Amino acid sequence: MAADLYWPERLRGLISTVNFSDVLEVILVTIIIYKLYRMIEGTRAVTLVKGILVLFTVNFLCNLLHLHLLSWLFERVMAWSFVVLPIVFQPELRRTLEKLGEGKFLFEDRITLDEEEAKKVVQELVTAAKVLSATKTGALMVIEREMGLNDIGDSGVKIDALITSEFLLNVFIPNTPLHDGAAIIRGKRLISAGCLLPLTEKRGLPKELGTRHRAAIGLSEQCDALILIVSEETGTISIADNGHLTRRLDENTLTAALRPAFIKSDRKKHHHLFSMWRTNKD
Repeated sequence: MAADLYWPERLRGLISTVNFSDVLEVILVTIIIYKLYRMIEGTRAVTLVKGILVLFTVNFLCNLLHLHLLSWLFERVMAWSFVVLPIVFQPELRRTLEKLGEGKFLFEDRITLDEEEAKKVVQELVTAAKVLSATKTGALMVIEREMGLNDIGDSGVKIDALITSEFLLNVFIPNTPLHDGAAIIRGKRLISAGCLLPLTEKRGLPKELGTRHRAAIGLSEQCDALILIVSEETGTISIADNGHLTRRLDENTLTAALRPAFIKSDRKKHHHLFSMWRTNKD
């Protein structure tokens, strides 16, 4: 009981050893870890990070239980992982270095719209998608969210124009240079068109899904962009998000899916409802 009386004094002694630089260092490390997590959130890198954490956990348990052979094997695997990781995480490392060079690692200049602007942009997109669907004109529109898409935009033709349904319909006129590529949308502006997207490596996808759908899934696996697809064969409107494809959207469900991409405060609230609807639809 007497020993418990010393705890307040010990706690005060411990606090007295903490100075301003220690607090600042903890805050900076927390911010850096959080920013790194946000950069890989929603990408394939999350799964790889989980695998690395599993390796560290298993190695710790092997050491704890004195399983020397297994411990030696896992140590070799982790040693080689430091050689493999820069290759596997190449897109994320490149994105991090780009943000450092642009001064956007800690403070991002993401474009946000007010409710009226977002409503107008979503309506223009929905109107264009309906017309493209009715005429069975293939289209691929990438809506940028938190992660920048400058590298994707550089693969196409720079445009930087306000979004209107008429302008989008002109971009996707068949047999024109921009028709087969993707249009990149940032806020209320279309910044590039005719862009190339990475194809998904997923197996077991339905055979009726063409290159547009596979490219949309592929990009959504690597970043947090929301991709709108109109099928050239069937006119079906689909959305790719976080590696998942939601097909056969109508005007109401498409509007509900697009709105959170433009209004940040609505994103988490609607994303859960949309995910539930997507699961039931699939």
